[in-house]
Amino acid sequence: MYAAVDLGSNSFRLHVGKHDGDAIRVLKSVREPIRLAAGLDDKGNLTPVAMQTALACLKNFRAVLDGYKLDGVRVVATSAMRVARNAAAFLPQAELAIGHPIEIISGEEEGRLIYMGVANALATPGERRLVIDIGGGSTELILGRGQEIEKVESFSVGTVKQSLSFFVGGRVDAPSFEAAILSARSHFEDAAPPYRPQFWKQCYGSSGTARTIADIIVKNGIGREVNATTLGALKQRFIDFGHVSKIEMAGLRPDRAGTIIGGLAILIGLVRELDIPVVQPIEAGLRMGVMWDLHLRSTKRDRREQSVQACVQKFHVDERRANRVADDALALYLQTKPATEEYTRHLYWSALLHEVGLVVSQTGYHKHAAYMVENADLPGFTTREQKVMSRLILAHKGNLRKVAEVLAEPDFAKAVVALRLAVLFMHSRIDIDFSLLKLRVKNRIELEIRREWVAEHPTLSYWLEKEQENWDEVGVDFTIRTSG
Repeated sequence: MYAAVDLGSNSFRLHVGKHDGDAIRVLKSVREPIRLAAGLDDKGNLTPVAMQTALACLKNFRAVLDGYKLDGVRVVATSAMRVARNAAAFLPQAELAIGHPIEIISGEEEGRLIYMGVANALATPGERRLVIDIGGGSTELILGRGQEIEKVESFSVGTVKQSLSFFVGGRVDAPSFEAAILSARSHFEDAAPPYRPQFWKQCYGSSGTARTIADIIVKNGIGREVNATTLGALKQRFIDFGHVSKIEMAGLRPDRAGTIIGGLAILIGLVRELDIPVVQPIEAGLRMGVMWDLHLRSTKRDRREQSVQACVQKFHVDERRANRVADDALALYLQTKPATEEYTRHLYWSALLHEVGLVVSQTGYHKHAAYMVENADLPGFTTREQKVMSRLILAHKGNLRKVAEVLAEPDFAKAVVALRLAVLFMHSRIDIDFSLLKLRVKNRIELEIRREWVAEHPTLSYWLEKEQENWDEVGVDFTIRTSG
């Protein structure tokens, strides 16, 4: 059983689901209209009121989650948290409230998860499709075939800002609508060519915005599908009401009227700019994608593994060296007896990627590699995970002052020791027999190696001496003993 929590710009949502045959069946669904994006002040900070509302919701979500025996929980935050200037200060409080780590995911990762949810809900494995998701703070376009994504982009236009910017005070008129539509089109026009109909067979609208608009169109007799004509007719209905507070239509909750007008403007903009004939709403998206991702991780089909291997190949990493360092780093790390497995896989992946910076320059390659890993598009990874790997890679070579502030975390420090020693042994051309090596890391580092290794590999003494100096600079004693 899995739980997906989506901290969106407009609403916070929770799904609890169970893998059942070829599908994930939703057992519990909760939605709270938090309006986080509307809670950003003119400086881009979440207001105290917005944060308190969000925290109260997260505490309620925690109570729901506690009622299930879950195999995996993933909490993701999207556009509003991506842009909030005080997100870093708010995050620890939010994590404490819900009782789980919160991942602020990139727009591209959001798009990947949305597509995963849609693709697994459809019984058309080879279909070429465009998926559009209009959220409160951003809009994602994903082009794919079957389970495979070919292109994904995130655009910083969403229902909340579009509604607040163009329908000031809730007034709805024709000039405001056309301005909102033109503004939306301007976000997509440069990126439009690859998403036009000749490259796909069906277009799906995965967001609550698309589903709500489709529902309104059908329930109010405007039409039977979402296309340029029915969207235009719905726009005119909204204009006829004149004000958000007066909108009353079947399929539209009163609390959604204020943002659905902005969403309609974006959808019309997309249909016009991309020449979309019909948008098919679908009951699948981000939360379903998160649960599928959790399921795939549990069955050893982790998308992150594929991303790392693709990166290794793309930047022509010497796979023999990379695999050796990764295997040795993991063996060394396990000897240190880490308290949790939090860094185990990230250490392994960091070791595989530690030389990607060589594609830029031999000089300072660890710095180039750290920057590349932190900023690359690595599907499956969160921003936080890429930052952890970036710091490990940065720490694998040279002085340790640059990562001194994170060495206070015991398991992270153990991972750094393991990676540095694995690289050191690789450069010294030593094939390690780990039954003959002992590594302990507590308040100090204690390494016991075979005496013949030092005799047979002249540079080893030099590298170990430099390693002792580097740790001494950050106040950590590194003791080396020889045996045999």
